[in-house]
Parts: sequence; C-alpha cells; structure tokens
Amino acid sequence: MSYQPNDPYRTRQIAPLTQSLPRRTMREVTHGPSLPAGAAVPVPQAQQASELAQRYELLDRLGVPTAASEDFDELARDMATRAGFLYGFVNLFLEEQTFVGLHQPPADSGYVIVGRTMSRDHGWCPEVMARKKALPLHDVHASPRFSGNHVVDAVGIRSYFGAPLIHDSGTVLGTVCVIDPEKRPLSEARRLRDIVINAGVRVMDHIARAPVR
Repeated sequence: MSYQPNDPYRTRQIAPLTQSLPRRTMREVTHGPSLPAGAAVPVPQAQQASELAQRYELLDRLGVPTAASEDFDELARDMATRAGFLYGFVNLFLEEQTFVGLHQPPADSGYVIVGRTMSRDHGWCPEVMARKKALPLHDVHASPRFSGNHVVDAVGIRSYFGAPLIHDSGTVLGTVCVIDPEKRPLSEARRLRDIVINAGVRVMDHIARAPVR
C-alpha cells in the first residue's frame, strides 16, 4: 500500500506544517534531558562519546556520507512504500539523529513535514540502539512505556517499526524505521517488522559497497 494524497482513511491536518523533529533545549543541555516514558535508559556520557567516535571512524573509513544522500533517500522511500507508511528514515546516530535517508509526504499533502535531524534522546530509535534488535510498535498507545513520547505529539504518530544498523565489527551505526499516524493491526506486525529488518540489511549492503578509504 503506497501513500495516496486523497486516501479518505488518512487523518490530515488542515494546512501543511513544516518542522524539525524535537531537539533538546539549552535548559535540557545544561540540566540534562528529561526522560519521557518509552525512552531508552540514558547511556553514560563517556560511553556515548566513545561510541560516537567509533561510529565516525568507521563511517569515514567506509566512505559513508553523513549528510543527506539520494541513495539513502531511495532506500527509505522503498521501505516506506513496501510497508505502506507515510514516513521512512535511514538514521545515523551522530551528535544528533541524522536522517541521511528520508521519505515523507509531499509538502502540499497536509501532513507534517519533518527536517533531517532530531535530538538523540527523542523517538523510539534510541531504544532500538540500546536493544540492538528490531522494535515493532503496531500501536504506540498499546503500551504506556512507549506512548509518552515527544514524537507522538509532534507528528501524531500511532505506529513505529525500527531496526538497528549493525556493522560486522559490532558497531551500531544507527537505525532504519518507518512511522505513520495510523495504527496497524497486530496481525501485520511480523510482516512489517520483517520489511524494516530487510531494509536494514539492504542499507548495510549499500554501505559495504562504498569505497573503503
């Protein structure tokens, strides 16, 4: 099921809204971020810095861009289309979550238009990074742990499926995920999870084919 602008079953906003996904405020940077329900347990700062350095070193060695890429956009688009979701992301965990691959509705669709970055603390991808395995949420409100999330209110999300991007060395580079304002039947969860996991494999295959420096 691909996105259809006139689909009567989609909930639309009256006018399009362009925004970046939530970022930390200066107060949160100074005093520490709040931990919304559903967020992964914070990683110690020293460990986080070490993992970030390893990530950058590996991406540089593999010749992988850390900016928006048409190839990654196409992979995000294909994943979202296969799943029938409005939004698809190839997400590298750098200083911020960085969407090097992004698919979303057209600007005139009436849906929220998101930017290319988001705070490392927001959304469900931090949980995927911590778990190092797929996270299928057919209805984010079905579990109190995952329903209280900044992204739920910012974009109006009801379903999320994400999987980690893990290099052969064991370094977790980021995630792939799809999100949508409509919940999905529980019976569809396994199929959608597999679509996202397979997309993650394709992204890592693409990374492996990049010129090694």
